[in-house]
Amino acid sequence: MPRPAEIAFHDHDHGGCAEDVLSQAEHHAAAAGLRLTPVRRRALEILLEEHRALGAYEVLERLAEDGFGNQPPVAYRALDFLVEHGLAHRVRRLNAYAACMHPGEPHAPAFFICSECRAVAEAPEAAIRAEMEAAAARIGFRIDRVNVEALGLCPACAGHAP
Repeated sequence: MPRPAEIAFHDHDHGGCAEDVLSQAEHHAAAAGLRLTPVRRRALEILLEEHRALGAYEVLERLAEDGFGNQPPVAYRALDFLVEHGLAHRVRRLNAYAACMHPGEPHAPAFFICSECRAVAEAPEAAIRAEMEAAAARIGFRIDRVNVEALGLCPACAGHAP
């Protein structure tokens, strides 16, 4: 079965893709004894609706439409929880959030970000983390977190580029 990084920029059964990741996230949360409250779950569902990073205010808007309140802390608390527990990632380049496509799997997120449409694919490559840790060990540095972001054009936008 193709990994999310392989399908994010291509036509696929996104409903099934999102359901699979949500199911993995729920299983991971239950196994870790985490409480996936209705607002946290809905925030994750919103992030899973597209392979695209969303800003906190976009998530807040959608949460408010669903009756969860319209104050920024509502979205930020839910997003912070999701990020803290590996169910979502912060895409710093876009000041936005994306659902983790590999909840419960140890990995260092690496993102391919389309500069035109903001589509985001998460690469699961553990090799990135291993290489960074090896380089850090050579100089005595201890890594707490790795975040790799590659900016470019997705296949659809590249096809429209002059």
